[in-house]
Amino acid sequence: MLAQRKQPRGLKDEDFPMLSIRRSGERGHANHGWLDTFHTFSFNTYYDPKFMGFRALRVINEDRIAPGQGFGTHSHRDMEIVTYVLDGGLAHKDSLGSGGVIRPGELQHMSAGSGIRHSEFNASQTDPVHLLQIWVEPSEDGISPSYGQKDFPIAEQPDRLHLLASPDGRDASLKWVTDADLYAVRLSPGTTAAHGFSTRKYGWVQVARGTATVNGQALAQGDGLAIGEEAAATLTAGPDGAEVLLFDLA
Repeated sequence: MLAQRKQPRGLKDEDFPMLSIRRSGERGHANHGWLDTFHTFSFNTYYDPKFMGFRALRVINEDRIAPGQGFGTHSHRDMEIVTYVLDGGLAHKDSLGSGGVIRPGELQHMSAGSGIRHSEFNASQTDPVHLLQIWVEPSEDGISPSYGQKDFPIAEQPDRLHLLASPDGRDASLKWVTDADLYAVRLSPGTTAAHGFSTRKYGWVQVARGTATVNGQALAQGDGLAIGEEAAATLTAGPDGAEVLLFDLA
């Protein structure tokens, strides 16, 4: 049976203007030695009632994991989880029998559904791995868990938005169980890309690398931008270029 949609947590319409910046330096931070991590939203021991999530977007963690280190086997349920590697490789194993190494240009997706167990370790014994891990609330609870991993030509085809995940798996994207689209773009210095919002009216932009101006707002690496009721998001890279994730949210 289709579960009732969870109420959005965190920022509400009245809590932010149409464009609201979450600065990198304002994020939660923890350094465990083997793991240096920044939390855009409340996570684990970091708690900020103003930043519990945005619409269905629940977690954006920027992690740097030391060589040979990682997260031992642990459980998830009823969450759509994607991993986006910026540098290095992340080795994954799960209770579905899936396994492999995720590298830059690939997206890993798990529908945790009724329950999944997995582990994540730096695939290198000499170099750190740098990644973004993202959790999005599903539109349906209790589904059968699933796993997907796909390579996208983000570096080979710069200056255009690539659809990575969507509810219907269109345009060769990974299919996830949530009413949201996820895009990535690598922009050359000074280059502009635009995304129009149609049926949905919210967006989140996360700058993974470099600097960019989005709808007139100057953003640096690690910054996020909440977008509400704008017709489009227009991204222009700074002098060193940029790599950006864009969420189209209900």
